[in-house]
Amino acid sequence: MTLGDALGLSDDRERLLTRGLQAALAALSAYGAATGDWGAAVNGASALAVTFLPALLRREYGYVMDPGIVLWIAVAVFLNALGFLGLYQRFQWYDEITHTVSGTLVAGVGYASFRAVEDHSEAVAAPPSVRAAFVVVFVLAAGVVWELLEFASELLAGALAAEAPLVVYGIDDIATDMVFNGVAGVLVALWGTDYVGGFAAFLRDRLAGGDDASAER
Repeated sequence: MTLGDALGLSDDRERLLTRGLQAALAALSAYGAATGDWGAAVNGASALAVTFLPALLRREYGYVMDPGIVLWIAVAVFLNALGFLGLYQRFQWYDEITHTVSGTLVAGVGYASFRAVEDHSEAVAAPPSVRAAFVVVFVLAAGVVWELLEFASELLAGALAAEAPLVVYGIDDIATDMVFNGVAGVLVALWGTDYVGGFAAFLRDRLAGGDDASAER
């Protein structure tokens, strides 16, 4: 079953929704640039760039990602970028939802990467419980890296007397973010692994291709 099947959306509807979110991100970036809100401009442009990664994979490697996963990516980065219009400061629940959705995306990448290595190498074999634990640890580690990037962004912005594209809202916010990152990891470990099977197979094939290229040299 694909993610689109689970959502009850056709491939065409998923593509249409993705295009709509891309248009909204382009508008957000343009609005930020026009009004001098560089946080919104940078985050909108960065999020828009991320939504084109599936198209890049298709062009460079011939991998056609499930439209439901493409929509999942677009929703995650859109929610994150939209939060910089003040939603993070006004609504605690918005931050929690955004971190959960973004966390499921990161957890999906972590699981797919682990399965790719596991399927590629005979030296790696893990029971389902270890895979689940890895997913949760992976998304929590990614969350720590993100928080460090936010700190670095504020320090650099302060040194340059500029607006930081990433903002730290305090220790309580960091703790809450990590909790919902963990929730996202658990959700993917329990119910989301089947949806990234195609991406895991793609990564496994890329690993195999890399080995073949090394052998030829």
